[in-house]
Amino acid sequence: MPQKGMRTVFFKSPPSSSSSSIPGTPSSSHSSRPTLSDSMVEETIEVAESFVARWRPDLVAAGSLFQGDDREEARQFIKAVKNLHAAMHCLASRHSSSERLVRAHDLMRVGMERLQKEFYRILSVNREYLYPESVSSVQSPMTVSARSSVSDFEVELEDEFRFANESITEVERVSMSAMADLKAIADCMISTGYGKECVKIYKTVRKSIIDESLYNLGIEKLSFSKVQKMDWEVLEIKIKIWLRGVKTAVKSLFEGERILCDHVFSASVPIRESCFAQISKDGAMILFEFPELAAKYKKTPEKIFITLDLYEAIADLWPEINYIFSSTATSMVQSQAINSLIKLGQNIRTLIADFEMAIQKESSKTPVPKGGVHPLTRYVMNYISFLSDYSGILNDIMTDSPLPTQLSMPESYYGTPKQDDNPITLHFAWLILVLLCKLDGKAEHYNDVALSYLFLANNLRYIVDKVRNSNLRFLLGDEWIERHESKIKLYSSKYMRIGWSGVFSSLPTDVVAEISPEDARESFRNFNRAFEETYRKQTSWIVPNQKLRDELKISLAKELGALYGEFYARNRGRARRVSGSDPVVRLSPDDLGNYLSDLFYGSGSESVGSASSNYSSSHSSPSSRGRFVR
Repeated sequence: MPQKGMRTVFFKSPPSSSSSSIPGTPSSSHSSRPTLSDSMVEETIEVAESFVARWRPDLVAAGSLFQGDDREEARQFIKAVKNLHAAMHCLASRHSSSERLVRAHDLMRVGMERLQKEFYRILSVNREYLYPESVSSVQSPMTVSARSSVSDFEVELEDEFRFANESITEVERVSMSAMADLKAIADCMISTGYGKECVKIYKTVRKSIIDESLYNLGIEKLSFSKVQKMDWEVLEIKIKIWLRGVKTAVKSLFEGERILCDHVFSASVPIRESCFAQISKDGAMILFEFPELAAKYKKTPEKIFITLDLYEAIADLWPEINYIFSSTATSMVQSQAINSLIKLGQNIRTLIADFEMAIQKESSKTPVPKGGVHPLTRYVMNYISFLSDYSGILNDIMTDSPLPTQLSMPESYYGTPKQDDNPITLHFAWLILVLLCKLDGKAEHYNDVALSYLFLANNLRYIVDKVRNSNLRFLLGDEWIERHESKIKLYSSKYMRIGWSGVFSSLPTDVVAEISPEDARESFRNFNRAFEETYRKQTSWIVPNQKLRDELKISLAKELGALYGEFYARNRGRARRVSGSDPVVRLSPDDLGNYLSDLFYGSGSESVGSASSNYSSSHSSPSSRGRFVR
């Protein structure tokens, strides 16, 4: 029975994991502790009492245990507290109501109050040095280990200061010193049963830093209804802010906090996991909920690119997300990031399907003036070429969305699909095929068949150039480009054959055969008439691509120029002007070349005769001057 006037003391002992309010707090075993003699117990209490008296938390003049570069007093204080705790175990096993146990308990309480004060002061005073960005920068030199004893603290501190003096910045030195001090205090408080108090202080200070940092990055909590009511321009700005901030949030903010938490509470895995979860979970959930909310916004094809940016940002950061939030306590953060990826992927697949449907439903029937590139061609190819920059992540997204078998592509268009063809490659090829089929239908709206082939050549030239000059080249391959280059030549050939057939047929079948002067004059008249009619019509036609324009001019010059040149050389003399009649030889081969050089600019033209004065003044070739007869 306790003596009269004495009180029974139940001192704080590190509880077992099954009974601790903080899971996994190190357990104590009375039988495993060394037994101390009464004299040793008394000496231990007296040593602790001397330290506690010097460092009572209510003594303002005492300053801080962890101040300056000398940590000897701090080491001795922590050692004294640790020994006091061991002495209390011995006393409790012998006399649970002894006066010495009451005295030891009071000393332990005051000592813990001092350590709590020191812990809070270090966290607060070193706030800027313990920002997650600063902590993450010293991860490599300061290896986060599981060392938890006070003796480890002594060795660790000496090693870190020796390293700090050699090669690190002042910010890193202060950060490392503060981290070591915090770890020493946390180890001591956890081992003496005060882990709960330690964690409470840590959470209060560190959670405010996480919340403040996210606010400074522009990350804010939004509801589904609020996002749905936003104008797209407002939401787009918020998405761009999120994209700018997410990498910093994950790789600096949360990773740095994880490093700090793991280091400070390395004595207990459950404590550090629980503490990190309580500090970071709310902010991380807000961070990774936003992409899912954005994915649910009203869909239009143009939104696919910023949606891909959101998907790519999370996918690129997934290794860090998986590591930082790997514990059971933070598993919901991983789940939220995965849910956002899934929702974004579904959204992207829907937008691509909507884009294909938009191509198929485009119903304009008015021919593009002058046979130029159709706006649909520009829109679709710009869209697809930009999409090709995301081919890596699109390949992952579209893996589960193969083309239906009934939509297989003609071998003449794509060749034989291979088993190792990427899903996104097949989708890109399919979208271009849908566009080409649409253009074939639009070519039928031209009344002039030659112009319809020029239209097809122009548009296919634009498509092939877009493929060649974008990432599509590496996806569709050189064989696809060569196959469609051949098709451009086919369209060009059909344009020339049909568009210039009247001019070619106006000359004799055999231009080198001998003919009468009258037949020669008639052939020149027919040629002049056919050429002027074709020229007047086709100078209003356009070929925007310089390469294709030059190819068509060179081809015309070679075929028509050579044929007319031969006929001109053999029959010019026979077709002399008859008195009182109009001249029949109105064009020399050089004049013909000059006229052909003005084709495909879409500027329209005057008649061949009325343009002669313009050519005589603007072309410097001597052979062309003065050869036009009005």
